[in-house]
Amino acid sequence: MPTSSSSDTGATGAAKFVTSTLGNTVGGLSRTAGNVTGAASRGLGDTINNAAGNAGRPVGDALGNLGTGVENGANNVAKGVENAGHIPFRMRFY
Repeated sequence: MPTSSSSDTGATGAAKFVTSTLGNTVGGLSRTAGNVTGAASRGLGDTINNAAGNAGRPVGDALGNLGTGVENGANNVAKGVENAGHIPFRMRFY
């Protein structure tokens, strides 16, 4: 017995594979870029806090919080892109 459904063959199956693979790749790259940016911004913020003390704390905290926001936003975008690749795909010819 075949293990794949009839909707996973031919052009539709190929389109599903490409869409899923592309979505997962772009999502992974977006997540990586967000994580690197977030970590770098938090690290820079911590450095400013340690070097400048209380005088630099507002700037250091702002940079750290900005990095966390960018990281969270990139992770949400990545999740959406990856999920878009898993939506059932139907080719329609009109």
